[in-house]
Amino acid sequence: MDVLIDRCAGLDVHQKTVVACVRSPGKGRQKRVSEVATFGTFEHQLVELRDWLVACGVTAVAMEATGVYWKPVWHVLDEGEPFELLLVNPAHIKNVPGRKTDVNDATWIAQLLECGLLRGSFVPPVEIRELREVTRYRRQLTEERARETQRLQKVLEDANVKLTSVVSDVLGVSGRLILDALCAGERDPEVLAEMAKRRLRVKIGDLRQCVPGRFNAHHAAMVSEIVAHVDYLSAAIERLDARVEGMMSPFRAARDLIMTIPGVAQRTAEIIVAEIGVDMTRFATPGHLASWAGLCPGNNESAGKHRSTHTRHGDPWLQSALVEAAWSAVRTKNCYLAVRFWRIAKRRGQQRALIAIAHSILVIIWHMLSDGTVYTELGVDYLAATDNADRRRRHLVKQLERLGYAVDLSPAA
Repeated sequence: MDVLIDRCAGLDVHQKTVVACVRSPGKGRQKRVSEVATFGTFEHQLVELRDWLVACGVTAVAMEATGVYWKPVWHVLDEGEPFELLLVNPAHIKNVPGRKTDVNDATWIAQLLECGLLRGSFVPPVEIRELREVTRYRRQLTEERARETQRLQKVLEDANVKLTSVVSDVLGVSGRLILDALCAGERDPEVLAEMAKRRLRVKIGDLRQCVPGRFNAHHAAMVSEIVAHVDYLSAAIERLDARVEGMMSPFRAARDLIMTIPGVAQRTAEIIVAEIGVDMTRFATPGHLASWAGLCPGNNESAGKHRSTHTRHGDPWLQSALVEAAWSAVRTKNCYLAVRFWRIAKRRGQQRALIAIAHSILVIIWHMLSDGTVYTELGVDYLAATDNADRRRRHLVKQLERLGYAVDLSPAA
């Protein structure tokens, strides 16, 4: 193959070592030569790696995305040096079977890079990467709080306290008062039921029956620990909310723009900005962005036959946020996305329709961030206006005939 990059390097990154292979022009009959060196991963050792690459005249460096171990290497090499850095999906550069060593891995990466056969992964700027870490951690804490709430419900069921059958939010104002009283030793159903507040007071009769069950000291200890953990997680999430709000200052205009899409709330918009950034020039088309996110169907065609494929693996944090937004948009009245969802669901099922709506939302976001335009609602009649009239008429006639009607159509006066 033709060599497109004269001097390049491939890095095989591990937790404690980095094996680097530099490919450069050879002398005489040697068209290309490889020079291999191993470095540690402490800060000063990575600086030595960078200085060595500069001394070798390297202009492009490629490395595999190995867990989090690539990050310190990337940070050092990205500090103002004239490198074109590529972070590559390991699945795209598997080595030849039977020759698996660190040196061979680094050499193979360098050979692929010099021939222009590697595609770099999307690595956002530092501000977006930091925002991404905070939003992901906030999401994890939110999910952990939900799991703790489920554990609390299990403990209450074991104690035969049927509070969840009467109260919609067991950790709401009334639920917390009753739980605190149970943990403090109160066992009188009348006293516990009278702690209900506001609209829950109409269910005082049911509350008398659901408490205290067989709530004992063991259950009190478990409930106290779980509730304390929930309070800690809630406080941590509030602190992260404030942190995200401060970090969103440079991107607040983009976030507010995305929030004009039906189904996209503030937290969802913040996750989207943290995952894809605001510079859409990194993705040539909406299709490139959808493919990177894993929200487009695969392509499996052989001998002229197209086989069914699943969506590819993409960014799970972005996927879950867009799917949540899609569910919310489906439940929005007078919304184009909701109409499109039910049209697809009739033919392909709700799961495929949901992914299609998530894909549509992502395409809309690409256009909005690229052009700076505000979301325009197309309305519930938009798709009907684009239908083929003859096809629509035949479809409706067949539906009536299946119901046992004889249909005779005549044009209206």
